[in-house]
Amino acid sequence: MAIVSKSVPVPPLVPVKRALLSVFDKTGLVDFAKALSERGVELVSTGGSYKALKDAGLSVLDISEVTQFPEIMDGRVKTLHPMVHGGLLSIRDDAEHQAAMSEHGITGIDLFCGNLYPFEDVVAKGADYATGVENIDIGGPAMTRAAAKNHAYVTVVTDPADYDQVIAELDKNDGQSPIDLRKMLALKAFARTAAYDAAVSNWLADQLDEATPAHRAVGGELAEVMRYGENPHQSAGFYKTGESRPGVATARQIQGKTLSYNNINDTDAAFELVSEFDPARTSAVAIIKHANPCGVAEGASLKEAYELALRCDPVSAFGGIVALNQKLDAAAAEEIVKIFTEVIIAPEADEAAMEIIAAKKNLRLLLTGGLADARSKGLFVKSVAGGLLVQSRDNGVVDDLDLKVVTKRAPSEQELSDLKFAFRVAKHVKSNAIVYAKDGATVGVGAGQMSRIDSARIAARKALDATEAAGLSEALTKGCVVASDAFFPFADGLLSAAEAGATAVIQPGGSMRDDDVIAAADEAGLAMVMTGMRHFRH
Repeated sequence: MAIVSKSVPVPPLVPVKRALLSVFDKTGLVDFAKALSERGVELVSTGGSYKALKDAGLSVLDISEVTQFPEIMDGRVKTLHPMVHGGLLSIRDDAEHQAAMSEHGITGIDLFCGNLYPFEDVVAKGADYATGVENIDIGGPAMTRAAAKNHAYVTVVTDPADYDQVIAELDKNDGQSPIDLRKMLALKAFARTAAYDAAVSNWLADQLDEATPAHRAVGGELAEVMRYGENPHQSAGFYKTGESRPGVATARQIQGKTLSYNNINDTDAAFELVSEFDPARTSAVAIIKHANPCGVAEGASLKEAYELALRCDPVSAFGGIVALNQKLDAAAAEEIVKIFTEVIIAPEADEAAMEIIAAKKNLRLLLTGGLADARSKGLFVKSVAGGLLVQSRDNGVVDDLDLKVVTKRAPSEQELSDLKFAFRVAKHVKSNAIVYAKDGATVGVGAGQMSRIDSARIAARKALDATEAAGLSEALTKGCVVASDAFFPFADGLLSAAEAGATAVIQPGGSMRDDDVIAAADEAGLAMVMTGMRHFRH
């Protein structure tokens, strides 16, 4: 197929004489159509949009009057017709195009207003396969793309939020649409259809259990233009994918400043971590800084859990993110606001807690309505130069694993409980990750180091600092357990943990030197279990 090459003039202003309106979301439709009609624009419409305009008393042509062909197949086929697409795609300044229009009785369409079937919303609510397929829009994207391609002459409107601007520009330019507006709206239209197709293709891949389709598209809707990205010289925007998973993207912000790029990244990490803890079993709190936990704890109450989490690293907690797995109450809120905190995220909050938080005007409070399901499937996407890395969400949960005791000594009941706790936390610590825990609370965290022994040493150092800050005479790590997100390649990291006071170890196993590590654990009197699953997090 030859590449088409045709010089298309781009007039600065084009008159809007005829508009085709075909929308699912009818917000503002009647007012927009009325404004167009009052400015002498002929209206053409379809289906439910036509009925809404007709019921409002507007003069409007049904699409079948234009195509001279009835809607068929339950409305699946109504706008896929040369009378429609010829009107959208014709180059007004091209003699051949004008001759074809004249020969076939095609009238130009100068403005297309359309939005799409709510596919993303339907599948987010758990629609079955047939319902999902039925909500894939065909005519809408086709007309949107046609109008956007021919933006030299056609104004394409895909968002009710743009209706007022379009009318204002027509008034400013004597009923003509300016090129800057047409270009901006064309960009918006192509971005919308791209995100829509991404949602459809990713849903189908999920339905078919196709982990690596030949093409992978990622799309989202702009939720916020951010002041900057990770650093002030970087631009950034926050896009929502439509996934209904409880978390930072779906939460209600009750108060506080707008979230920054780093706030969103850290808050997501915090809430994903705390969602690992069943609220029916225990209260749990996670304090996050730079996407790493500086303290995580369970407790008889949120206040107790917060105090234990804070004890792990009170220095790093300053300016951190606090995530809770239960409704925020006044007792916990009173403790949290005692130090500078950027964000609090919880499923809910009671009135007393919200009153306490309200006194801190800049403190953001996010309520999610529920916890994220740690076991649910999903995609994780990371950009690299020239490509995307796409993988399934790490939905491994320690409670589902077959833990294997590999040492002569088995862990006690308390040690086993702490080992599961520590491994649950280690899943959310940047690799290489080492987590010391005791009595359902972290007492030392080593994150993101190039060697595992360095992580073990840093975690032990952090624990000593926490011990001193708490005014304790005995190291918090004495009698603790230790979790490693991946296997110990050598026994040195294990022995470093033992020196810090650990009595039991949980790790994935799988090293060529597992036997050496097991022997070292036996010699040190440690109990060790292997999970068979690692949790690298880069």
